[in-house]
Formats: sequence, C-alpha cells, structure tokens
Amino acid sequence: MTPLARWIEGGVRGHFVVKRLKNADVVLTLSALERMRRIGDDFVGKKYDLTFEWSDDNKYCSELIRIVYDRGADAQLSPLRTLADFDLSSPEVQRLMKERYGNAIPLSEAVVSPSDLFDSALLREVTHN
Repeated sequence: MTPLARWIEGGVRGHFVVKRLKNADVVLTLSALERMRRIGDDFVGKKYDLTFEWSDDNKYCSELIRIVYDRGADAQLSPLRTLADFDLSSPEVQRLMKERYGNAIPLSEAVVSPSDLFDSALLREVTHN
C-alpha cells in the first residue's frame, strides 16, 4: 500500500485528479461495497505486478481498480486491451520490455491502461489540484 501523500508526490508536479462513479448512489450499495472491500482485501500484501499478467496472483494499480469494480459492483470501468494495442516503440518502453520479458513479450496479454480508467465514461471528476 502507498500512502496518498507519497503517491501524489510520485506524480508530475504533485498533480492529481479524483474521480468517482457517476451513478455511485445506485451501483455502490452496501452489499456491493462490502464485496468490493473483500475483493480488495484479498490482494493486500501481494507483490505489485510489473509484468502486467492477467492473474489473481498479483495485481498492478489499474488492474486492481478495474477488478474490484467489475467483480464487486458489476461496473466495467474500462475496456481490456492487449499489450499489442499500445505504442511500444519508444526506447524507454523497449528497454523496460526487454528487462521484464526478455525476447518473449506477451503481446496478447490482457491489460488495463491507467489512461483508459481515467477516461472512463462511467466516472466524473470530483476534484483536482
């Protein structure tokens, strides 16, 4: 877990945006919130998934949020895409891919993009700095 202040510090110039589900009053019932909490609790203490594998062994940030909402509240915040759907051509991305996968980049692996979550039509902005 990362404290919010440290997470914000890790961003670009401390900028952040907070979004919430547009129809939270309907979707986030007490039972849905409890399911979401249980699902999230199942991942506490697990390692961060640097290789973006679609499994419950580990999770990365945007995957965890999508899974909690999908499984807990039946709200699919963003589409699943594959690594092949992204522009992987920059030298920095190429270096990280080589470091993480060697020569076997799993281009068909399902992934959740943070930008897809951010742009979700199901969310509304509640605040930013």
